[in-house]
Amino acid sequence: MNNNDMMEREEIFSKVLRAGRRTYFFDVRATKADDYYLTITESKKFTNDDGSFHYKKHKIYIYKEDFAEFKDILAEMTDFIIEQRGDEVISERHQKDFKKEYNNNSESKSEDTIKTPESFTDVDFDDI
Repeated sequence: MNNNDMMEREEIFSKVLRAGRRTYFFDVRATKADDYYLTITESKKFTNDDGSFHYKKHKIYIYKEDFAEFKDILAEMTDFIIEQRGDEVISERHQKDFKKEYNNNSESKSEDTIKTPESFTDVDFDDI
């Protein structure tokens, strides 16, 4: 298989989400067995002191057998955030008059909010 055939095979379906300095690429790709999986790539632009720039990219692979759980957890997490904080963006970066409120307890986290290795889901990505 030549490079053109490989490129065609990888460009099955794509969508791009541009979000400020970040760009998210959603790509449907094919395994060697010609089954489909999803890659999500975050690309973030960084500017160097000399004016030149570079991109840092992070990629995750999501396989069909994980779609249902991934979709459910993503929906649960995004719903939680919107329910707890609303959909208005509140940050120093997005609001010039933003003032962070501090209280004596904000510096310390309770034990139930601290993430431990046991609290994460183990995901195994097979070779493609």
